[in-house]
Amino acid sequence: MNPKMCIVREEIFGPVVVAEPFTKPKELIPRANQTPYGLAAGVWTRDIAKARCIVAEQRAGTVWGNYYNVFDSALPFGGYKQSGWGRVLGHELEEYAQPKAIVIGL
Repeated sequence: MNPKMCIVREEIFGPVVVAEPFTKPKELIPRANQTPYGLAAGVWTRDIAKARCIVAEQRAGTVWGNYYNVFDSALPFGGYKQSGWGRVLGHELEEYAQPKAIVIGL
């Protein structure tokens, strides 16, 4: 795979995946994070220690380990870098709320 390819550099919306084999997480992480986007990412490996290391270092709003496209409304959603600002859902939704006290005499 060539890192200069559009599919590697750009945020593609559609049923597309870029799969890059790796052996050492330390060589993979900088390549994965060099994109200006960061909506979602995933890693598949039989080695859970590798998966934990990679997902911790991945600069993306949602990172899956041995799963993909699993969402829960209790989890925040949003991207890093040029993939969006802020988060929605989860506790972050409180940022959009404005408390109000209402007193009504009966």
